[in-house]
Amino acid sequence: MQQTDPSLAAPPAVIVIFGAAGDLTKRKLIPALFNLASQQLLSEHIAMVGIDRVEMDSVAYRQTLSEEIASFVGTGFDQALWEANIGKAYYMPGDFRDAQSYARLKTFLDEVDREQGTPGNYLFYLATPPSFFGVIATELGKAGLAQESEGRWRRLIIEKPFGRDLESARALNTTLHESFAEHQIYRIDHYLGKETVQNIMAYRFGNGTVEPIWNHRYIDHVQITVAESLGVGDRASYYEEAGALRDMIANHLLAVLSVVAMEPPNSFEADVIRDEQIKVLKAIQPFDAEQVLSDTVRGQYGEGVLGNGDHVHAYRDEPDIADDSATETYVAMKLMIDSWRWAGVPFYLRTGKRMPGRYSEIVIQYRHAPNMMFRGALERRRDIGPNQLILRIQPNEGISMEFNAKVPGTAFNVSRVCMDFDYDDYFDESTIASGYETLIYDCLCGDATLFKRADNIEVCWELVQPVLDVWHALPPRSFPNYPACSWGPEEADELLARDGHHWRVVPGCSR
Repeated sequence: MQQTDPSLAAPPAVIVIFGAAGDLTKRKLIPALFNLASQQLLSEHIAMVGIDRVEMDSVAYRQTLSEEIASFVGTGFDQALWEANIGKAYYMPGDFRDAQSYARLKTFLDEVDREQGTPGNYLFYLATPPSFFGVIATELGKAGLAQESEGRWRRLIIEKPFGRDLESARALNTTLHESFAEHQIYRIDHYLGKETVQNIMAYRFGNGTVEPIWNHRYIDHVQITVAESLGVGDRASYYEEAGALRDMIANHLLAVLSVVAMEPPNSFEADVIRDEQIKVLKAIQPFDAEQVLSDTVRGQYGEGVLGNGDHVHAYRDEPDIADDSATETYVAMKLMIDSWRWAGVPFYLRTGKRMPGRYSEIVIQYRHAPNMMFRGALERRRDIGPNQLILRIQPNEGISMEFNAKVPGTAFNVSRVCMDFDYDDYFDESTIASGYETLIYDCLCGDATLFKRADNIEVCWELVQPVLDVWHALPPRSFPNYPACSWGPEEADELLARDGHHWRVVPGCSR
């Protein structure tokens, strides 16, 4: 896991985390920084400043981090390395809405720069509820902390959700741009940091056998699935306001689709790649009210039984959920892209909670080969299935190809076989991280390739807005409409069946 090339280390900087006492910071951000340090991808002159409303000093904060870090890093934890770096962590209590907190922060950062030898480069990470995004950006601007001068850079990372509809997304972008230029804003989507999502570009554009058949002449349809086995958990207050459409489709799944369907970029420069992704999103046929009713499916899980026999509650029976909640926990939809490459190729997206397993994958289903010559085999088998390419995002990242082969023996029998590539088999699995390592490192280096631009955010909301409007006007009457630990409502199966397709059955998970 050691990085041997010191030239790859990110430049000196102070990483300022708003929401430093929160769950995201301790579970994802601090472990990600530790993993970057263990790979020697951070400068010797690096520091982290945490800000939150909890009253404590830097010594107490370091102690708190030290007590929790090992459980979140896992087997790769190195106590000696942690002790060598923990002195670079600082803490300052502050109120995100109080202008005086930002004045104190500016003075505090000057002191950290002197102690750690950092040159005034600041990365502001907003690990906060979205209601604070605009406030923090505005106050940083007023305090002079957003201004770049004399070679010093200032960058802002914000988490999703980027608004809750088209209007609020536009308003947030306007507010951010009042203090920060677009090149300073890094809208994070941790799915784009996943190795398999990044590897889609390497697989497509780095292999002469792939890109020539990555089009409507050879591909029948595409499925993108993000399934979660857990329920709403302790996110009830957020999830009741968001739902699966806002939480997953408008962010993660459309981002993955844009990577799968984009045209080859002329280079791997950030804006060149993001320009191609925007073209794809703009080419998606917009929904009208009738298409929302025919090409989208929403669901909410009822009670069910886990594989081990344990009973699980319905969504409406979860803590802090209304008894008549109309919030969707499942979404499936069919999208069509108006381009030469994808003419006539449906893209099916689905995501849901309380499904049989935690599984995220992209399925590229190729068109059927002619079956005329296999008549004899077809008398014994109903069909010779089409080839499928499966790009697994989680839990076991990798790529599989399912194709047909002759079964050994005197009879000419054909059977489906699988050629499988697992990251663990070829690479040091300790280097495969959560995605936050890649995204934080790229932001420190000023590489915005895996981050969303303002126009990307707004185009995604333009696609989703008609669905939000129709679903708001016509509340669901059938909720709950799928049992927990199933693959969703029957209407989702019918969505594909109308086109002669069916969802891929995930190995180890029955319908």
